[in-house]
Amino acid sequence: MAPLKGQMLRPMVREATDMAPLKGQMPRPVRGVILVAICATAILPATAVFQYLCAMRKLSMDELNRKSVEEFREAPKMPIVVVLDNIRSMHNVGSVFRTADAFLLRGMYLCGYTPQPPHRDIHKTALGATETVHWEYRATTVEAVQQLKQEGYQVYAIEQVENSIPLHCFEYNGPMAVVFGNEVNGVEEEVLKLCDGSIEIPQLGMKHSLNISVAAGIVLWELVRYKISNNEY
Repeated sequence: MAPLKGQMLRPMVREATDMAPLKGQMPRPVRGVILVAICATAILPATAVFQYLCAMRKLSMDELNRKSVEEFREAPKMPIVVVLDNIRSMHNVGSVFRTADAFLLRGMYLCGYTPQPPHRDIHKTALGATETVHWEYRATTVEAVQQLKQEGYQVYAIEQVENSIPLHCFEYNGPMAVVFGNEVNGVEEEVLKLCDGSIEIPQLGMKHSLNISVAAGIVLWELVRYKISNNEY
């Protein structure tokens, strides 16, 4: 199909950008997107392009239904606990706090020399999540894992080991804890021996290594997605 000529495009863009009820409220970059969309398709009416772009409107903070600190603490939690095994970076710790808040997790254990709140470098990435997510400190990760197992949790390390379970194949049953290891050395061998198994994130590139905060986001979302998909939350 031949591209539309300039004299044909101008009325279409004018119609889309001047359309009520948002006349005069559409940012100039959006008008450019409309123009590109019309040029690319050359077959959609301006009204269809406009309606599609309006459907992609970003939600305001008031529309996100965010919980207050009190509402978060009282809400039923995902039966998942995060264990941080000697994490050295405060930014990584803060990022995991933020992810735990996003998925309404039951809590976190900070073990060994893992930094603890309050600290400004943790707050930089946690953005207030240290005030919502329940956390406790343990001198050793072994101590935290032993306690969790006594409380009925299944404990899985996030680690690359023999017979690890690919994340997309993991079936989530009952309360569980996931252990994320040090940025360099991973999960301690002594801790691995206590775990019920190990979950591995499949990777296809050269490095086969993910930042701990990135790995936590991937694993925790997959566990939460599994619960949601099975109507368990």
